[in-house]
Amino acid sequence: MGTLTRRDSGESKGNRTRAGSTGSNSSGKRSDSGKQRDPVFNAEEGYVKMFLKGRPVTMFMPRDLVEPYCLEARADLPGSKLKLDWVYGYRGRDCRSNLYLLPTGETVYFLASVVVLYNVDEQLQRHYTGHTDDIKCLAVHPDKITIATGQVAGTSCDGKLAPHVRVWDSVSLNTLHVLGTGFFDRGVACLAFSKSNGGNTLCVVDDSNDHVLSAWDWQREDRLADVKCSNESMFAADFHPTDSHVIITCGKSHLHFWTLEKGLLVKKQGLFEKQEKPKFVICVTFAENGDAITGDSSGNILVWGKGTNRISQAVQGAHEGSIFALSMLRNGTLVSGGKDRRLVSWNSSYQQIQNVEVPELFGPIRTIAEGRGESVLIGTTKNFVLQGNLDGEFTPITQGHTDELWGLAVHPCKPIFLTCGYDKQVTLWESSTHQPIWTKHMDGNFLAIGSHDNYIYIYAVAENGRKYSRVGKCSGHSSFITHLDWSADSQYLVSNSGDYEILYWIPSVCKQVVSVETTRDIIWATNTCSLGFEVFGLWPDGSDGTDINAVCSSNKKSLLATGDDFGKVHLFSFPCSQFRAPSHAYGGHSSHVTNVNFLYDDSFLVSTGGKDMSVMQWRIKKKKKKKKKKTKKNNI
Repeated sequence: MGTLTRRDSGESKGNRTRAGSTGSNSSGKRSDSGKQRDPVFNAEEGYVKMFLKGRPVTMFMPRDLVEPYCLEARADLPGSKLKLDWVYGYRGRDCRSNLYLLPTGETVYFLASVVVLYNVDEQLQRHYTGHTDDIKCLAVHPDKITIATGQVAGTSCDGKLAPHVRVWDSVSLNTLHVLGTGFFDRGVACLAFSKSNGGNTLCVVDDSNDHVLSAWDWQREDRLADVKCSNESMFAADFHPTDSHVIITCGKSHLHFWTLEKGLLVKKQGLFEKQEKPKFVICVTFAENGDAITGDSSGNILVWGKGTNRISQAVQGAHEGSIFALSMLRNGTLVSGGKDRRLVSWNSSYQQIQNVEVPELFGPIRTIAEGRGESVLIGTTKNFVLQGNLDGEFTPITQGHTDELWGLAVHPCKPIFLTCGYDKQVTLWESSTHQPIWTKHMDGNFLAIGSHDNYIYIYAVAENGRKYSRVGKCSGHSSFITHLDWSADSQYLVSNSGDYEILYWIPSVCKQVVSVETTRDIIWATNTCSLGFEVFGLWPDGSDGTDINAVCSSNKKSLLATGDDFGKVHLFSFPCSQFRAPSHAYGGHSSHVTNVNFLYDDSFLVSTGGKDMSVMQWRIKKKKKKKKKKTKKNNI
């Protein structure tokens, strides 16, 4: 994965004791041009004052750093870099047809803006990281090597990101073509390669109000035709397996058969006739004889005769509730799955062969893919990927959270970490095996909880984490609590709040410490507060004080990581106490990065995405030291 580097945007003016120019707006608020006030260093009092949204934030520094400190000094980039090592999770909650087995033995799926290629046997992941925001669909070429993925429109700190399709090589992970930049609107809803003409054509449906269907000669990056498809929701689009000029689309209240002729896409509506029209046609596949097969929200499987837009056969009540997935296996067996969590197999006459139920823990079946031999891969709406067979034995090979993710904690001396989110699920992960442990661990004498009511609540912990008793609450902030850090000896607590206050506390008695001389030299066990002298260089120019969500220093106190609102993980040198310090920046998340934390031995960094529900594990790559050449001394 390539890295970005945040460059210093200019040296601040003035000297050690004077602020630089603050523009014509002397009130401290941002001027019309958006000019941010430069920080001020006061050598006599030993503090640096920075400004966020015009509000001053005073940060006192350790005594021994006052004399040598220079505000205008340039900070260095960290000597280490990050490499994406593992992505925890899968997006099955709201995406379809996004799970396939490649000939390499890798299972391919996506989460956030990363495509994961996971070799289950070797427990290795590779990652395609060409996208810049949420990936919503994936298609595998008939050659089983070339892959197309489509993303939504997004935003970055530099502006808007256009939705587009990327066609790439799954062996080299090189991007081959980028399609539709400036053409697609909002996002890419679904896509598919043609089968019968060597996979030369790609059909794409975007997420605009009209859900425009377009056909592309993807190798030439040439759009062959486009047409407004439907102003209702679209769920699937696919080419007929033996006729590369026929495309089938389905969605809310419709099934359309399209023919590509002389630069035009001509539509025929599917005729339901005597069959009750379903509210949603959700999925489509094809029989060996060329018939189209659909699954719908009424739980029916409908067969559409090859070359026609009429129903030739119907399997009423194949499932209780919606059918989310259909897959035609190599041996001609049709497999269906749906909201009822049932995996049902059917013969060529559409007679039921087997019917098994996926356990409730895993959730309804979202997508089905053929695995090795007689095995199948199943993606579920609870974001599990299962490996199993038609007899009903299912083993999860990956799993993830199902709602916005915020909580992250690492163990102080073991390679494990804890995540939690709005799904009310707490998961303990083993970072070396990448598997969930599902056990809880708690140690320590006190628990501090920062609340939205402006208080910090202190609890005494007893009986190895089984008993909690409230000590009291720390009162003094005038806004909600954003970050907390304990001192190394657990005698002090530092807190940040929504109005950019930094306060210090003695938690055992819930008293605020106002003496600068008491607090300035405290050694902190962690550095997760985003406001403070040792971290103030992480704030980018023009920040409003809310776009940095999480901060964490490495255990050896040499690196500082941050997660921001633009889906980026930044790596700084620590301490980070020079204005606008440079950093390495890494993409992968497609939502705000809500938390970052180093494992106990600083071998990995873990980051969590908010609405993308992903957990990403990054390997710390240390810069190799250059060996000095030995010079031979001449004997005299």
